[in-house]
Amino acid sequence: MTRRVWFVSPALNPSLRQARFDDGAALDAAGRAAARAAAPSLPVPALAVVSGSRRCRETAGLLGLGSAVEPEALATPDTGSWRGRTLAEVSETSPQDVGRWLGDPEFRAGGGESVADVCGRVSRWLDTLDGEAAVPEGGLVIGVVEPELARAAVVHALGAPFSAFWRCDVAPLTVTELSGRGGRWNLRCGRPLAPGQP
Repeated sequence: MTRRVWFVSPALNPSLRQARFDDGAALDAAGRAAARAAAPSLPVPALAVVSGSRRCRETAGLLGLGSAVEPEALATPDTGSWRGRTLAEVSETSPQDVGRWLGDPEFRAGGGESVADVCGRVSRWLDTLDGEAAVPEGGLVIGVVEPELARAAVVHALGAPFSAFWRCDVAPLTVTELSGRGGRWNLRCGRPLAPGQP
């Protein structure tokens, strides 16, 4: 059974602008305006899902996906003691830990989750979609998710090693599209979610 999944990254908020690990900040005015403007470009999904962060929930609401469910597998990555701190702040106090986080997929950021953990749970969630009765054949699943989850989906779709996770850039309000069946996925990434974009 063919499945289509769109992973939409959240609109901008002050934390994203500051390279800050999620601190629960709301979208800023520019982010809200961009999400509202992009809403007409989204088709109606068979299933809408969302990461539990405030910026993802607000983006989903502004895109018209207010009834989206929050699967545990798509939760915001746990960055432990790094939560709310900027990458520069963590680099200043724990440069070796930042180096390990960027180089070792098993290293747990701030004592939270590792890249391997995040990739594993996203992979398992994607694999369950083949048997998901709530999604009809060819039905579209739209998820407003943190960029790390879209990266994990790309790693899974390509069968790439976890080290490829850091080679994927996911800009705000872009779509990473997967389509496939039987555990095999095709990928289209980085399409802007904005009016007038092809």
